[in-house]
Amino acid sequence: MKKYLSLLAALSLVSVIVAACVQAPAAPAAEAPAAAEAPAAAPAAGDSTYVTVVKIAGIDWFNRMEVGVKEFGTETGINASLVGPDTADAAKQIPIIEDLIAQKVNALCVIPMDPTQLDPVLKKAMDAGIAVVTHEASNQVNMNWDIEAFDNSAFGAGLMDRLAALMGEEGEYAVFVGSLGSKTHNEWADGGINQQKAKYPKMTMVTDKQETFDDAQKAYEKAKEILKAHPNIKGFQGSASTDVVGIGQAVEEAGLQDKVFVVGTSLPSLSKDLLKSGAIDVIGGWDPALAGKACNKLAQMQLAGEKIGEGTNLGLTGYENLKLVGTNVLYAQASLYITAEDVDKYPY
Repeated sequence: MKKYLSLLAALSLVSVIVAACVQAPAAPAAEAPAAAEAPAAAPAAGDSTYVTVVKIAGIDWFNRMEVGVKEFGTETGINASLVGPDTADAAKQIPIIEDLIAQKVNALCVIPMDPTQLDPVLKKAMDAGIAVVTHEASNQVNMNWDIEAFDNSAFGAGLMDRLAALMGEEGEYAVFVGSLGSKTHNEWADGGINQQKAKYPKMTMVTDKQETFDDAQKAYEKAKEILKAHPNIKGFQGSASTDVVGIGQAVEEAGLQDKVFVVGTSLPSLSKDLLKSGAIDVIGGWDPALAGKACNKLAQMQLAGEKIGEGTNLGLTGYENLKLVGTNVLYAQASLYITAEDVDKYPY
């Protein structure tokens, strides 16, 4: 009997060990979905979760925007984060937004690569009760509000005025955009082109607008091609934050800093060295951190049912007195034009 009981006990112990070994993998399997890549962690019950979806993650412009998004989260206690695709592609923004809708976030702040492509998924977000605020997308149909740092056509005209002065108001120039589908890039570009036609008749645009996909290397390659094809060219106007960097590198490489002038939207951190070498002459833009905070602040106001419209004050520099155009597009007065002389004043 003792042997029988001993044997029974041993068998029981083996059964427990075997069961444990068989069941051990079950926990990781259950956790697998959480381990999969996702644009943002699912919100916990009761959380207020705002996610900013940018054109492309990891570049300086949107890294700076993330600073503002995080500051907004710290100041408000809202779970605020920023995500984006690994390349500048509107099609890649769509599944990110789809996933965030499924997570039931409270608000989406979106900087669309192509507003038209994102309209269906943003409508889906709004239908789900998510507040949607866009930036750089004044033609977005499905959103509660779009916030622009300034009048985009006037900003582009301001860049052209500066380029024209550098070129002596005559000669050939080229225009770059990050995307031919980007509303703001084309507004800046067209604002500059229209200003040239109206005020500087001795200037001539060569080639169509060049598309760079927010890639400095592509801008560099296209600038080299244009410099070779048009040896008398005197100027470039860029739109993506990386355009003037690539163009400036091509100009510097060719030793043309004193003959070819470069202006465009960018960040001081991206363009400082080339500004100081003379390969870039003027950068224009706005602080992406403030824009990120402004987007999220508007989403907060929208969800709280606060009044938004003409004269709205977001409590941010340049965003104290918003101008309403149409029913839901808001313009701030936050434009900046920066040269080598004052670039060190800007810490981003």
